[in-house]
Amino acid sequence: MSVTVRVPAKVNVQLAVGAARPDGFHDLANVFLAVSLYDEITATPADGLRVTCEGPDADRVPLDRTNLAARAAEALAERYGRSPDVHLHIAKDIPVAGGMAGGSADGAGALLACDALWGTGASRDELLAICAELGSDVPFSLVGGAALGTGRGEKLTGLEVGGDFHWVFAMAARGLSTPAVFREFDRLGEDRDIPEPVADQAVLDALAKGDVAALAVAVTNDLQPAALSLFPELSDTLAAGRAAGALAALVSGSGPTTAFLAPDAKSASDIAGVLRASGTCRDVRTASGPAPGATVRD
Repeated sequence: MSVTVRVPAKVNVQLAVGAARPDGFHDLANVFLAVSLYDEITATPADGLRVTCEGPDADRVPLDRTNLAARAAEALAERYGRSPDVHLHIAKDIPVAGGMAGGSADGAGALLACDALWGTGASRDELLAICAELGSDVPFSLVGGAALGTGRGEKLTGLEVGGDFHWVFAMAARGLSTPAVFREFDRLGEDRDIPEPVADQAVLDALAKGDVAALAVAVTNDLQPAALSLFPELSDTLAAGRAAGALAALVSGSGPTTAFLAPDAKSASDIAGVLRASGTCRDVRTASGPAPGATVRD
């Protein structure tokens, strides 16, 4: 017997970041939108805990117990007093170290897969609590759709979305460390007061109405200046996407993936073609959102 779970990537249509807290984290107002790029995690009984991975950039995925999928299995097993004896196989399609929560998706997917495989019967609240222990983005990977994340991003409020939004994602030639981007955010903000992060009502309204033009005007990412400071070449990719007809262009989360909001599916395909030929990125993908959260496959 094995259980396979499909889990989506995310894009941040708003990422407001507060000043560093005493614990080193930052308060966030993080408007998540799940998009139709997926990893699949398959859990199979085994004599011990083992992680394998295939797909784009699989060689960059850790296969030891630092992997969030492994940590998810261990956390669930500990809670239910059993050994984490499972083989977790990750079929990777979400960019690695790309600011699209690929690692978080694997953690959420493994958690749901192990719960189904072992028959632990954990409640949704229990699963979300474990997700929050694993990382700030992991709870949203479980839930999907659209949500406002506060605190470190782990406290979720579901959001209504009135239509589909079409995106183009450009993958960079190298990765960016999320902690390094936050450190650069702190360095750039040393001489100014950083306001408390709050959700922008214009973003929430645009999502609720399915209004792509309004969302294009409202999207923001407070980490973008830090990401561009560490990876200046991303500015060329952003400019190429805008020139190709994107309504909005921004760094996705902590980067280095860049995200482009398109008017419709046809425009997304056209923008992707221009970006692919621009020489400013390694790969290009199209996707739409909202997408469902972690789901057990039949």
